[in-house]
Amino acid sequence: MPSLQLKPGRERPLERRHPWIFSGAVDRVLGEPAVGETVDVLASDGRWLAKAAYSPHSQIRARVWTWTEGEPVDEAFLSLRLQQALAARSDLASQPNAAFREVHAETDGLPGLIVDRYADWRVVQLLSAGVEQFRGPILDLLAADDGVKLLERSEAAVRQLEGLEPRSGSLAGRAPDSVEIVEHGLRYAVDIVGGQKTGFYLDQRQNRLDVRSLADGVEALDGFAYTGGFAANLLAAGAARVTLLDSSVESLAGADHNLQLNAFNRQDYQLLAGDAFVEMRRFRDQGRSFDLIVLDPPKFAPTRAQAAAAARGYKDINLLAFKLLRPGGVLVTFSCSGGIEPDLFQKIVADAALDARVEAVIVGWLSQPADHPVALRFPEGRYLKGLVCRTAS
Repeated sequence: MPSLQLKPGRERPLERRHPWIFSGAVDRVLGEPAVGETVDVLASDGRWLAKAAYSPHSQIRARVWTWTEGEPVDEAFLSLRLQQALAARSDLASQPNAAFREVHAETDGLPGLIVDRYADWRVVQLLSAGVEQFRGPILDLLAADDGVKLLERSEAAVRQLEGLEPRSGSLAGRAPDSVEIVEHGLRYAVDIVGGQKTGFYLDQRQNRLDVRSLADGVEALDGFAYTGGFAANLLAAGAARVTLLDSSVESLAGADHNLQLNAFNRQDYQLLAGDAFVEMRRFRDQGRSFDLIVLDPPKFAPTRAQAAAAARGYKDINLLAFKLLRPGGVLVTFSCSGGIEPDLFQKIVADAALDARVEAVIVGWLSQPADHPVALRFPEGRYLKGLVCRTAS
């Protein structure tokens, strides 16, 4: 088997079972491994460390499959890992029309593989060279469940970093225009073909429920509203009025459809298409204010190298939110950027409050739900960070 040999002193992360091997840690490549081929990873002194999938085009030069020497990486290996991932989420799978993550890449021992479940559809993302190498067996295993249909959406930017072409399309007949799911008693029509990510922000499922405790009687702003996930929960909890702000007219149309699916009164919400930074400045200039603001912006910093530039965007949007809050108001703010660590995000929000001349305390920390688990050895898996901040009365 071809192998990668690490530079002296670069073994420590792998010995601590971190699953990524960066290009700068590799001293030499022994043999001529193909893209996605399984290779042995050796310490500088020749000790065996792991088996990993080779990716010559990526800064993440290899992703670990196993730390067990002699364990074959084959279809049986993949089948076992998939069965373990699905079994861990069996309680969610038993709920009618449920939507949740069935496979969460590195944390489930399948680096680069995402599987999201929407009722009877599985939306699959093969995002690394290693899982692309096993594309056929993986899709066959996922299609083996009776009544489950497959759609591929392997078009994320990380796939391009792996040197792979985007792939998408239904693997079981024509995909529907939308799939109806039920989450916390609310109905949503999800565009699994063209919607953001795999159609819905499944990682916010628990957080959408948590905002209900803050919503009774409030006037709220749902910034970056997408298709109304947070807004629906605010209205369900008794919000007096919710403004849904998003740059996409199409997303807002989807939000309106979802709110109508749940029989909410159109007099209780407003749809506003526009850039959040621009519209929130306009609200400020008009003297408009809110009791509750939810900010769930897109990813500003996919990697740590982009964190400094992204920090300004996060600070500006949170500063505007603090200025729009009434005394005693609540800001629920998120970052889904892997390059922004939790401590840095808290510092950014604190600096925004300082510049807005607002006193605020953190009354809650939010993150991704249990179907998006974070391995102790892989802190990068905790990409979603959220703070619930209450301002002084």
